[in-house]
Amino acid sequence: MFTSDDDRLIGDIDAAHWRVSADQLHLFRLIAQADRRELWRGSGARDMAHWLRMRHGVSDWKARRWIASAHALEGLPHVANAFAAGELGIDKVVELTRFATPQNEAGLIPWARSVSCGCIRRRAELEARRSIEEEAENERDRSLSWWYFDEGRRFGLEADLPASEGAVVVRALGRLADRLPVMPGEDRAAHVEERRADALVALCGTGIAADPDPDRATVIVHAPVSAMIGEDANAEIEDGPVISARTVRRLACNARIQMVLEDEARQPVRIGRISREPSEALLRHLRYRDRECRFPGCGSRRFTQAHHIVWWERGGPTDLENLVLVCTFHHRLVHEYGWQVRREEDGSVSWFRREGRRYRPGPAPPEELIAS
Repeated sequence: MFTSDDDRLIGDIDAAHWRVSADQLHLFRLIAQADRRELWRGSGARDMAHWLRMRHGVSDWKARRWIASAHALEGLPHVANAFAAGELGIDKVVELTRFATPQNEAGLIPWARSVSCGCIRRRAELEARRSIEEEAENERDRSLSWWYFDEGRRFGLEADLPASEGAVVVRALGRLADRLPVMPGEDRAAHVEERRADALVALCGTGIAADPDPDRATVIVHAPVSAMIGEDANAEIEDGPVISARTVRRLACNARIQMVLEDEARQPVRIGRISREPSEALLRHLRYRDRECRFPGCGSRRFTQAHHIVWWERGGPTDLENLVLVCTFHHRLVHEYGWQVRREEDGSVSWFRREGRRYRPGPAPPEELIAS
């Protein structure tokens, strides 16, 4: 039997729930606004979901659901009001906004209040499911060809597939393109075809990474004896295009590099050893130690690479203490966007922005927010 103290406690819990629900709706509105303004750019994050993961410690699944729900709520005033009033909890709202529309939202709210969150999720999955027609014809009429052109600087690829198989390629590349990081200076909507190309390379790179021989390509560097991989070094992919020195420095972390040392007249003096960096055994050790990309809060385990903290061409050794596991996005931040990495005496890894300011993950302390 409930006592007056029990009733007060229940009332306090309900009141806290109402306040939290209103604050959560406010948070969602801020998230939608921040996503539109792309405030995550320049913070070391790949996208808004990655930013939420790193800054506030939520899972990738939850971050992406929150963002999608935040945008959907802007067109669902009835659901938003029920959320703010505590009539629908955040989990129900996140699932309901996956299929609610301005036309049916008012009628869905009483139903959503009376059923479990799992029931709403099952309906969302049913609503989102699309049947894919099976096409058996033209199965044998398929081809894939590639070629280099523009004097080896460009690479062409052409495929002819049955529609059913083409749908698999489109879906795989589309989904991967949505997850790939947007590099600084790019715009997701304006670079759709570029992102599809990046997705194809990443997909192929993942397959090669699982192979005992992880080399993606052999990079041949033409450099003066005194320069190694300096800004005046020329480089090319074997049987492929010429690439920039900064790209070489990034590839030097984990690709096959062959040095062709030249004299002042650019005549080959000798061909240096092929450098395979690092070995598979060392890579396994590195992945076991670091587990995931070591950028604070990133958490990526796919598309990770070994980065030399002291760069290899600057004399950095290929040993465990000089290696750190990073994803392809943060690897590019270091080599092509000026970020820096440093290992501290206690084994932790510190990151520094291009201007030299240390990167601090997580939200600002409350006292700083108050002061600002």
